[in-house]
Amino acid sequence: MAEALTNRQAQALGLDVRALSAGTVGGKSLNPIAVEVMEEIGVSMAGQEPKLLTQQMADQADLIISMGCGVDAQSCPARFLLTEDWELDDPAAQSIEQVREIRDEIGQRVDQLLSRLTSNR
Repeated sequence: MAEALTNRQAQALGLDVRALSAGTVGGKSLNPIAVEVMEEIGVSMAGQEPKLLTQQMADQADLIISMGCGVDAQSCPARFLLTEDWELDDPAAQSIEQVREIRDEIGQRVDQLLSRLTSNR
């Protein structure tokens, strides 16, 4: 959700920002409830798939933000320094109402992040 929301907002603002989401533990498929709640606000997650964070991704990132969903540093193949931890609940196994709340919180955090990035220009 964070990748899709960030990329949509950055594009709408004309910012040269690209988000890439990856986890410390690889998933097999996107959370169908997350996909559904994103479609409710007109954001498609088509073409996205779970990705495992690699050292190359970490090395190329300007910022690394954890959603706070139980980062498993021991199983992570990449060594990295967090820029921020948003301390959000993991949408896995949550009700659709809870996933909507998580989506909305991510959206607010993305807006705040993009605002900070544009004010630093």
